[in-house]
Amino acid sequence: MTKENTFFGVKEIARRANVSIATVDRVIHNRSGVSEKTKKKINDIIKELDYQPNILASRLASKKIISLAVLIPKVSAETDFWEAPLNGITRAEAEIKKYGVQIELFFFDLNDPNSFNEQAGLILEGHFQGVLLSPSFIEEARKFSEACHKLKIPFTFFDSDVPEQHNLCYIGPHLFQSGYVGAKLLTYRLKEKQQVAVVNISKETDNYNYIQIEEGFRSYFKDHSLPGEILRVNIKDTDSLSVTRQLTKILNDNENIKAMFVTNSRVSAVATFLEKSGRSDISLIGYDFLKENIKHLEKGFIDFLICHKPEEQGYRGVMSLYETLVLGARVEKVHFMPIDIITKENQAFYKN
Repeated sequence: MTKENTFFGVKEIARRANVSIATVDRVIHNRSGVSEKTKKKINDIIKELDYQPNILASRLASKKIISLAVLIPKVSAETDFWEAPLNGITRAEAEIKKYGVQIELFFFDLNDPNSFNEQAGLILEGHFQGVLLSPSFIEEARKFSEACHKLKIPFTFFDSDVPEQHNLCYIGPHLFQSGYVGAKLLTYRLKEKQQVAVVNISKETDNYNYIQIEEGFRSYFKDHSLPGEILRVNIKDTDSLSVTRQLTKILNDNENIKAMFVTNSRVSAVATFLEKSGRSDISLIGYDFLKENIKHLEKGFIDFLICHKPEEQGYRGVMSLYETLVLGARVEKVHFMPIDIITKENQAFYKN
């Protein structure tokens, strides 16, 4: 069977089984993540078509290395969120390295857009065949993606998106809907005439992510004609002292704030402030299943955490490039992750 026919065979199996090409690939190469019922269905079709996979043989024979670059924020003292997608990236690499695919990691500082530019420059000089990136800095990411497009390097966005780019796909949350869900959760303790604060703790407070999330949040209140003023609090200096100073000011100036919605994983910084201030009367919701966040969830200073499977995002991001460059498959332009709601009562059973 020729290489072209091999790709056609995989696509035909996926079509008949009504599953993705990636699912067929997992079954062919005995990888986990497929139910027994689906596995049997795919194997029956493989037997019917007398399909003989030779992807591994052809890749080994070619001896051509496919190099992928991953551009993500580094884990910092302020947030260990990026450990989870990095675990997913490592898991994907372990599965595909036998096909001659290698991954090189490039880390940037979430508080420094210049570090993003520096690492992006190294990638452009490195002759990579594909790029997976988290576009945390919108303008910088837009310039980098345009450069990749000119060089015909496929690239995938994950965790956050940049509109109107030539990315292979986006893997991450539906940002608007995520904010919408957050608003619904926050109203369960909210009373009439009480104020709500949307808190953005980031150097990039005008980030596309935060804008979409806040729009979704405000839309819930509008759609349900809910009373109460929604205040925006932008905290660009992300150290604990600056967070404390600005939260103290906003609460002193607005005595009716009884709920806060943090648009990213730094919700533990707000929870720490509320605990030290003895403000258990304020509802708090934020993002991500992190150690510090879980600790405050257990104490009751965080009511809910919203999670979007970051480890799976990293894994799927790498696999989207693998499916394109090795399997010759076409991937979905958008793959939305689930919007999981974590509470004190169910957190022990959750996995990122």
